[in-house]
Amino acid sequence: MARILAIDYGRKRTGIAVTDNLQIIANKLTTVRTHELIGFLTDYFTKENVVEVVVGYPLTLANQPSESIRYINPFLKQFQKTFPDIKLVLADERFTSKIAFQTMIDAGVKQKERRNKELIDAVSAQIILQWHLEYKRNTNNKL
Repeated sequence: MARILAIDYGRKRTGIAVTDNLQIIANKLTTVRTHELIGFLTDYFTKENVVEVVVGYPLTLANQPSESIRYINPFLKQFQKTFPDIKLVLADERFTSKIAFQTMIDAGVKQKERRNKELIDAVSAQIILQWHLEYKRNTNNKL
């Protein structure tokens, strides 16, 4: 089986998470500078078999796209042009940063480490990916 990768896209930094080859567990991978993201993905895709990429898509509480989409949509177009054979999925990313921060508190991560925004971005991507995996499992169980 191949991996699924998740992206928590940001203007400065982008958090990345990936599944194991069996698509069971979501793990934070890294955080990259957003302007280096396509290069990072190109390199990663040559080394690993990735069949699907989940991108956190910011919605408001009214389920409408937030203002941040003006930064994400150009990336999505570039991604589809650069990697046409990789399935692209959008996922609701509301509250992932807050959940990531609380998860780090619950896990006993020290306050100094919790200030590391790169870590929060990577954990946010991991949460997006875990939610996606759970959704896929629940949907497949109903079929």
